Amino acid sequence: MAEHLVNQQLLSIICNVFDAHSAVLFMPGEDGRTFRMAGCFSLSDKIVTDIAIAPGQGLAGWIIRNGEPLLINNFDQKRGVLGYYQNGEETRIRAFMGCPLENGMGALCLDSMRTYSFSAKDQKILHQFGQFIVSLDRERRQCATDGSCFTYYNALRAVQAMRLKTPRWSRFLDGFLEIVAKASGMTTCFLTVRGETGTHFHMEGATRPPMRGDTGAHGFAMGSGVIGWVFNNGVPVFSGERESPSRMPLFGRDVVTPPFTTIVCLPLLVHKKTRGVLVLADERSLNINDPLKEFLGLVADNLALFLENLYLRNRLTSQAGTE
Repeated sequence: MAEHLVNQQLLSIICNVFDAHSAVLFMPGEDGRTFRMAGCFSLSDKIVTDIAIAPGQGLAGWIIRNGEPLLINNFDQKRGVLGYYQNGEETRIRAFMGCPLENGMGALCLDSMRTYSFSAKDQKILHQFGQFIVSLDRERRQCATDGSCFTYYNALRAVQAMRLKTPRWSRFLDGFLEIVAKASGMTTCFLTVRGETGTHFHMEGATRPPMRGDTGAHGFAMGSGVIGWVFNNGVPVFSGERESPSRMPLFGRDVVTPPFTTIVCLPLLVHKKTRGVLVLADERSLNINDPLKEFLGLVADNLALFLENLYLRNRLTSQAGTE
């Protein structure tokens, strides 16, 4: 698959996640001085796809030159120029968000026709997409035959498609866990969620049981095991890292699990609180490299957004029932 087509399809995912009007990607041109449009996805047919910009040229050029993100939620032409539209299309844009790619590799930008479309949280997620794009490009350059990043990319597409087509939580979760387990190469993938009282957590779904005997239907005390540590600290855990709590029992000392050697625990933040922990485990010793970490971070963010939307929908339904 051609590089530009891969970028375009990845940008379509990004555009859908943020409900944006356009998503554009600038990366270094062959002359070493300018940055070409390496891909775009837009609801408009007025994007200039063959554009090349210099550092400092337009808002994307400002991001590249300064190496800093930019968020403008009440955009007009007095505040800057986008430069990648034609025939007056730019005058319809009301919000802009962009972030630099690491090591001066370019900029990833979104725009919208609605004011106040983007938030600081959105910008953090966009930054992670930018990291994934850089990793994808690096992996592609290092070894054209290595298909791991394309596997992650296809998995992201599948997750995005399920978000749009599978509104039922239980069906979405089962499919989500299978996709993530297969893409990551790990045998076990499951979700734990915080209980209503906040004193316990319980398992919501799994590709295969991560424990022997008692399935833990009653729940586990908050703070027990590696998973409880992640709930309390809101920090991801990857086995093999120094000063990592990954050597602790997964659920606590009293719960027997298979002899997992590889463990990944990712916090799912909803309204700044860890509402769930996505866990991947395998009895084999697997390499958790940067592209895999970034992929898992992105799917965890996707799951957190689904949980947040589900929480808001349930809250609105509850309020409507009391009126």
